[in-house]
Amino acid sequence: MDIMETIKQQITDNTVILYMKGAPNAPQCGFSQQASQAVMACGQRFAYVDVLSNPDIRANLPKYGNWPTFPQLWVKGELIGGCDIIMEMSQSGELKKVLDEASADEPSE
Repeated sequence: MDIMETIKQQITDNTVILYMKGAPNAPQCGFSQQASQAVMACGQRFAYVDVLSNPDIRANLPKYGNWPTFPQLWVKGELIGGCDIIMEMSQSGELKKVLDEASADEPSE
């Protein structure tokens, strides 16, 4: 599968996905640490992709989303933004609202 198709499928298959450096419990950069902690604090399930162990995704996701940096938070197929936007939304309470609404739309298992 083409890497752009892989990225598209990840974003489509996961209601909330965070592309970051490292893992939520072991972030590899300060920005990824802040972003993952803000997302985890909202209490909703989310997927993540470690771009350090996926160099093809790291190289191509900025082209796919027209966003040059990591982390990147995607919700329901739309790019929310990077660390600064995630932190602003977290502090205003908007991040929890967006993630709660997104997860409420998920079919229950």
